[in-house]
Amino acid sequence: MRQLNFVLIFVVCLAIALFCLQNTDPVMIQLIPGYQVESPLAVELLITLGIGAVLAWMFSLWTQLQQQLSAFQDYQLVKSRDRRIKDLEKEVKNYQDKLEKQQVLPPAEG
Repeated sequence: MRQLNFVLIFVVCLAIALFCLQNTDPVMIQLIPGYQVESPLAVELLITLGIGAVLAWMFSLWTQLQQQLSAFQDYQLVKSRDRRIKDLEKEVKNYQDKLEKQQVLPPAEG
């Protein structure tokens, strides 16, 4: 698995290097009115790619947090229902014991 990861990382880095070598033309970006930045196209695209990757990672963390919260709530619900089941089983056992005691008593003479 480590070798596969290494190969994938190597291929991606090679592709990025080739991309940067092919896109060296300077371009102008206007970030806000009156403020412009000029840099090679590859740099600007890589920065944009990095920002997109960070946003995707943050969304992934948010999704995982929501899933963990949902799983925790489900766990709490199951735990409370298990307690309720145990309480009801004790109640049933008590009623069965009372019923057995009533059946053991001799019939009333009258």
